Amino acid sequence: MSKSGPIILFEDDHDDRSFMEKIFTELEIDNERVYLKNAAEALEYLGNTKKSLFLIFCDVNLPGMNGLELKRKIDNDPHLRLKSIPFVFYSTSIRQDQLIEAYAELTVQGFFKKENDLNETKSTVSTIIDYWKLCRHPNK
Repeated sequence: MSKSGPIILFEDDHDDRSFMEKIFTELEIDNERVYLKNAAEALEYLGNTKKSLFLIFCDVNLPGMNGLELKRKIDNDPHLRLKSIPFVFYSTSIRQDQLIEAYAELTVQGFFKKENDLNETKSTVSTIIDYWKLCRHPNK
């Protein structure tokens, strides 16, 4: 993890992408943002990039393979798992069974609800980014 590395967002909704980009811009977060729309694209990017990534934001509801299935694939791939990229779910869909699966079976570091309110979203994203900027990481 590089604190100045790219932030990866697995998000298939164009409006949500635009909204998140507005948030990052207003928070003056300088990290490059990489938006990926589905699990196949995500796995290809993660497997091939030489960049040290900062953080992954993942929607649960992705076309084809959902975010939980994607995280399971990442966890089961020794190469991707070794990268130890902080992974948080950021989704409109939050069901109890998803929370249990994310925390009990997968190695997620957070599960957050997408809000439509600009200020609430800015506060949540800022908190997540600030937390990970302070954290120590095995892959400096």
